[in-house]
Amino acid sequence: MIKNILTITLNPTVDKSTTVENLKPEKKLRCTPPKYEPGGGGINVSRGLARLGIKSVALFTSGGRTGELLEELLKDEKVTTSTIPTAAETRENFIVVDTSHNEQYRFGMPGEDITPDEVKDINTIIDSLSPTPDIVVISGSLPPGIEPAFMRTLVKGLKNKGAKVIADTSGEALSEVLKEGVYLLKPNLGELSTLTGMKELDNESADEAAKQLIDEGKAEIVVVSLGPQGAYLVSKDENIHVPAPSVKKLSTVGAGDSMVAGMVAILAQGGSHTDMARMGVACGSAATMSTGTGLFTKENAERLYKWLSK
Repeated sequence: MIKNILTITLNPTVDKSTTVENLKPEKKLRCTPPKYEPGGGGINVSRGLARLGIKSVALFTSGGRTGELLEELLKDEKVTTSTIPTAAETRENFIVVDTSHNEQYRFGMPGEDITPDEVKDINTIIDSLSPTPDIVVISGSLPPGIEPAFMRTLVKGLKNKGAKVIADTSGEALSEVLKEGVYLLKPNLGELSTLTGMKELDNESADEAAKQLIDEGKAEIVVVSLGPQGAYLVSKDENIHVPAPSVKKLSTVGAGDSMVAGMVAILAQGGSHTDMARMGVACGSAATMSTGTGLFTKENAERLYKWLSK
C-alpha cells in the first residue's frame, strides 16, 4: 500500500532560466526565451514523485504574483498543493547557461519576511491535514522570519503523529532538526563533515561518520550524496554503495531533490534500502541529463534504475 506523502517547502521559488552564447560583462546579451518552472526543495521532490506516478501533497508558502504563478505551474504538472498565504512576494531564482562553454550561472534571490501569524498558520494547516501523512519531506532553506528552532518543533510534532521525517536542509536549520532526530538524512560529504566534526572525509570514512549520526540518534538512515561517485546508504546494520551511471550532464539543478524523490518513491511502496539507494541515484543522475531546472524524465530514471539493478 502506497503511503501518504507530504513535502514542506518554506522558502519556495519560481526558477527563471535562459541560455546565452558567450557571457560577457557590459555587453547587451541576446538570450533565448525564458522558461519558468517551480522551485524549492520539497516542491521539487513532489514534482519528481509526480513523474514517477506517486501522489503527494506539496505544502508551501505563497504570496503575490509570483506565488500565483508558482501555483499555476504546479497545477500544470498535476501536483496537489496546500498553500500558506503570505503577504510577502514569493521569490524568484535566475539561471543562465553560457552555451559557448556549457557553464551554468545560478542566481539565488532571498525570500522576504514571514510574519509570526503566518508561522502559526504553518502548524495549523499541518494539524488539519487529513489523512495524516506517513512520510514527510522537509527540504530547502528557511525564509527570513522563521527561526531555526522552529524546525525542531515542526519535526517533533510530525513524529508525534507517527510520520517518518526526511530532512534535506542545511546550516542552523539542519542542526535544529537533528536535535530531534529524523528517519532519513541526505548530506553530502562536506555537510557530513560539519555535522560530525570529522575532517577531510572520503568514501571510506563517510561510513564511520554516518554511523556516528545514527548512534547519536540523529537519524535512522543516512544517505551520503557523493555526486558523480553515487551515494552511500548507511543504517544501523547496512552499508550500501551505489555508483552513479555515466551520463551526459547538462545541468545539476534539482539533482539532489530528484534523488530524494526517487528514494521516497521506493519507501512509499515498501521497497528495500538497496532499491531506495538505486532509485535515488538513478533519479539524481537522470536530472543532470535535463536542461534548466527540468528535473528528470521518468524514462531516463527507469532506464538508469534498471541498469543499476543488474
